[in-house]
Amino acid sequence: MLEEFKKHIAAKFSNLKEHEFLLACSGGLDSIVLAHLCHVLGLNYSIAHCNFKLRGKESDADEEFVRILADKYAKKAYVTSFKTTDYITENKVSLQVAARELRYDWFVQIMQENDIKTLVTAHHADDNLETFIINLSRGTGIEGLTGIPEKTNSISRPLLPFSRSEILNYAKKHKLDWREDQSNLETKYLRNKIRHKIVPELKELHPTFLANFINTQNYLSQTSVLLDGIINTIRNTIFKSNSNVFIIETSALKKLEPLEPYIYQLFKPYGFSDADAIIELFSSLSGKEIYSATHRLLKDRNSLLLQEIKITEDENYLISKGTKQISIPISLKFSVVESITQTNTSIIYVDADLLMFPLSVRKWKTGDYIHPFGMKGAKKLSKFYKDEKYSLIDKENQWLLCSEDKIVWIIGKRADERFKVTENTKKIIAIKHE
Repeated sequence: MLEEFKKHIAAKFSNLKEHEFLLACSGGLDSIVLAHLCHVLGLNYSIAHCNFKLRGKESDADEEFVRILADKYAKKAYVTSFKTTDYITENKVSLQVAARELRYDWFVQIMQENDIKTLVTAHHADDNLETFIINLSRGTGIEGLTGIPEKTNSISRPLLPFSRSEILNYAKKHKLDWREDQSNLETKYLRNKIRHKIVPELKELHPTFLANFINTQNYLSQTSVLLDGIINTIRNTIFKSNSNVFIIETSALKKLEPLEPYIYQLFKPYGFSDADAIIELFSSLSGKEIYSATHRLLKDRNSLLLQEIKITEDENYLISKGTKQISIPISLKFSVVESITQTNTSIIYVDADLLMFPLSVRKWKTGDYIHPFGMKGAKKLSKFYKDEKYSLIDKENQWLLCSEDKIVWIIGKRADERFKVTENTKKIIAIKHE
C-alpha cells in the first residue's frame, strides 16, 4: 500500500509535497494510517485533533493518544475541545451535524491563523460507498452519486482509492496502534447501520464489489464532467451579464429539450432546485420572483433576471460643502468650472447657489419625482423608470444625487431642470460620474 500511496500522491496530490498541510486525526484506524503514511514519505504536516467530550475519559484518552503520536513523529499538534451537547441544544442539530460544523469551523480557523492552505482527511473507499448509499436512499442527482471528491480548493483526501481492509492490513503489518470508538459499532446511526449491515451483504454478492463500485463512480464522475461542460457552454451563451445581473431570454430557455433537466442544471449553481417553479416564471407577469438561499430570479417582460441577494440597510450617503470627490457608494467628482464644456450622461453642470448642502446619494423611494432636464413639468420617478424600461433590479441599483428632498441627478441618466445653469448663474459646479 505504501508504494501505491506514494504513486497516488505524486500523480494527484503534488501540493502535499510542496507545502505544509493540516492532517485531521481522531486517533482511529484510518487517520493513524494516514499519519504514518505521510510521515514515512517525509511530508510536512501538522496534526489537528478535536475532543468532543462525548465519551468521558475515553475522549480524553483519545486526545492524549494523539498528542503522544504527534511527539513521536515530531509534528505540531493542534488540540481543542467542544461543549458538543450544548451546541446541539442551542442550534437544534443532530450529533453528526454538530460534530461536522464544530470541527470544520475550527480547522478553517487554524488554517487561516497559520497560513495553511490544505486540510487532509482520512476518508477512504468504504466511506465513499456508504455516502453513495446514503445519498441514494434520500434521493439525489448525479452529483450525489459521484461521492466524496478527492480534492477541493482546501481539502485533500488521498486515501479515497484505498479500502478499509487495505488500511487495516497496513496497520497490522506496521504494528500500528489506534483508538477504537465503541460508538462506531452502534447501529442506531444510519451510517453505522449501512457500514455493519448493508455493505457486508453487498460485498458478499460479489468478491470485487468495492472495486467495481470505484470504477462505476469514476464513470459517473467522467459523465458529470461532460455534463458540466455542456451546461456551461449553454449558460455562457444565454446568460447575458449586465453589471451584477444575468439577463436570460425566456425564448432561449424554451428551446431547450428536455426542458426540466436543462433548467435544473442551469440554475442549480445559484441554489435553485425546483425546475418547475422556474418554468412557471416563463408565463408569469412581470415582477413575479422566486428566491434561493443566495439568489433571486425575477420575471421582467420576456426575460428572467438573476441576481445575488445582498442584504443592505437603507443607505443615505451625505456630501458636505466643499467635497471634491467621493468613491462610496458611487464615484463622483465635484469641481467649479467657468463654462459648460462636455455634454454626455456622465457629467452634469448645476447652479451652485441652488444646491442645499449636505447633498445626499440614495436609492429611490415612493413619492420621488423629477423635472427631467429639457422638459416642462414634473414626472414621477416610477413613471420615468417605466418609460426607460427599467427592470425592478435596475431600479434598486440606480443611485440618486439629491439636494434636500429634490433629485438633482438620476446619476448617469438624467439631470433635473430645476438646477440647470442659466444666464443668471454666478457659479457653476460640474459633477462627474466615473
